[in-house]
Amino acid sequence: MRRPSHLTARARPAGWADTALAKSLAIAQGELEQIRHDPYDILTRAVQPFLWLAVFGQAMSRLGAVPTGPYTYLQFLAPGILAQSVVFIAIFHGIAVIWERDLGILQKMLVTPTPPFSIIAGKMGAAGLLGIAQAVIVLVVSLVMEIPMHHTPVAILGAFVTVILGAGFFAGFSMIMAALVRSRERFRGIGQVLTMPLFFASNALYPLSIMPRWLKDITVANPLSYL
Repeated sequence: MRRPSHLTARARPAGWADTALAKSLAIAQGELEQIRHDPYDILTRAVQPFLWLAVFGQAMSRLGAVPTGPYTYLQFLAPGILAQSVVFIAIFHGIAVIWERDLGILQKMLVTPTPPFSIIAGKMGAAGLLGIAQAVIVLVVSLVMEIPMHHTPVAILGAFVTVILGAGFFAGFSMIMAALVRSRERFRGIGQVLTMPLFFASNALYPLSIMPRWLKDITVANPLSYL
């Protein structure tokens, strides 16, 4: 005897809420909620790029010691400081992973249906959105200092996309280090050792043309230079 159609078991396709993308967005939203509860964190991050541009940049501009072609030194420095700010934010993203692991939060997340890829992608996406906040800060500081820049929607959108990709890359790199180091104290030390050489061995402060050959080779291999 044939069963009624409304009693027949049918496989239902998983909804959008069950996809890895939705879970990644949920992880990213949880990461950003922490910033919403502590908005002063974003304001404190504005101090460093302001000092680099307003103090270091102004002093080097007056010296005129760095050849930057048709651009002023502040025009050359602004995107470099933006890249540096994004890297400094993203590279310490691994500390949060170690902290969550020490508290047992990460273990609880791993036993849920959320795939590990979604956890990593969500945290990388959150780092990218925080990078956009840093880009807005640098853009505002540049406007206040009257640094000539391209303010077209296409240029700003391109900068935002680049910042998201760069922040996501360095956040993923920091989480790999966190998985290997497994200690917050040791991670802070390694993070300090990595971030400063990444910054100074890049084209953020000076062009490739004035570097010695050995430093130029390091700069070409430095991912921060391409950001």
